[in-house]
Amino acid sequence: MTAPLPERSRPSRLGEVVGQQRWIAPGAPLHACFDSGVFHSIVLWGPPGCGKTTLARLIASASDAQFIALSAVLSGVKDLRLAIDRAKSLLQTHNRSTVLFVDEIHRWNKSQQDALLPHLESGLLTLVGATTENPSFSLNSALQSRVQVIRLEPLSTEHVLELLDRALLTDERLRSRDAQIAPLALTRIAESAAGDARRALSDLERAISGLGPNEALDVDALARILSRDDVRHDRSGDDHFDVVSALIKSMRGSDPDAAVYWLARMLAGGEDPRFIARRLVIFASEDIGNADPRALSVATAAFDAMERIGLPEGRIVLGQAVTWLACCPKSNAAYLAINKALALVKQTGALPVPNHLRNAPTQAMKDEGFGVEYQYPHDHPHSIVDQQYLPDALVGQRLYEPVNHAEERRIAERLAWWRRKLDER
Repeated sequence: MTAPLPERSRPSRLGEVVGQQRWIAPGAPLHACFDSGVFHSIVLWGPPGCGKTTLARLIASASDAQFIALSAVLSGVKDLRLAIDRAKSLLQTHNRSTVLFVDEIHRWNKSQQDALLPHLESGLLTLVGATTENPSFSLNSALQSRVQVIRLEPLSTEHVLELLDRALLTDERLRSRDAQIAPLALTRIAESAAGDARRALSDLERAISGLGPNEALDVDALARILSRDDVRHDRSGDDHFDVVSALIKSMRGSDPDAAVYWLARMLAGGEDPRFIARRLVIFASEDIGNADPRALSVATAAFDAMERIGLPEGRIVLGQAVTWLACCPKSNAAYLAINKALALVKQTGALPVPNHLRNAPTQAMKDEGFGVEYQYPHDHPHSIVDQQYLPDALVGQRLYEPVNHAEERRIAERLAWWRRKLDER
């Protein structure tokens, strides 16, 4: 059985690795470890196809260690125990250490992660974990304290192109096909891989294998063979949170071009449109609020429309809502007000309602003073009255502070005018 192209093309020495210069360039932390052959336990955090497995294997080779690979998806404590037994045996018989590579380590639960700890402490194992998820959330604190987290970036299009060119020059199976390949087709493969070298190399092999006799690999042939128009987007992992964060921050920053781009990224990646619509409703209150009260109506209408019509037409509704919200004036005053109020409730507890604000449907309650001396605002000029509405212990507290622009400026002016009128009475 012949290994797929990504495996056949895997670098065998550090100088063949592209990208990740922050870590492997001369003078960088990992380069120094490769020079000395001394490594400590690390977790490589990065997107698919950025070089995590390659670096793990190179570390094992550079340290002259036994390399044991486990997949956290398929293995558990039993497999870990077998790996530990192998490591102990090799250390005793050949005085050789072991590098344990655990792919997708974030999928191991707390007890599985804890099983590693004593063997990392003793030095029996050097752990190289690989994860696409943020280790701050996916690894327990005990394991985090024993490893260095190394964050790897997606490869650039230029780096992916370099790998594709190298494969075409060095891989015997590809060379044997002697295919004519248009530079634009290679560029399309590199761009659509979104920094994932494994995906790009797999696409290249599939595309060349799918060519007919004497057919060149151009953009049309590439589209026919691959038959897809997809975008990498993890609906539950870091991509999910990073892209929605970019959408929200672009709208908050009043950049409709960036906002609609991130919306398109989410839709093209298969994100649930209802999730997007829910985020727009939250954004309308949190970041626009009373600066433009219409924003909440637009967002909720978009949510309702999305529920009714779905995709693909729903993209138009979401596009309208996103660009509108991005262009609205911004205020988080209402958001801050409710947070302050909740913090105050937590701090002061359930303070009693002033008697004059209490409901008094019975004579007995009226006899207790409930509702007595309540002043009905509509009976007073401008429908305002100098009356206490907060609990006694909180009189004078200001929780809502409108901003001085857009619709909230009018609200601020109205509140100030009411207060002046009350002071005049």
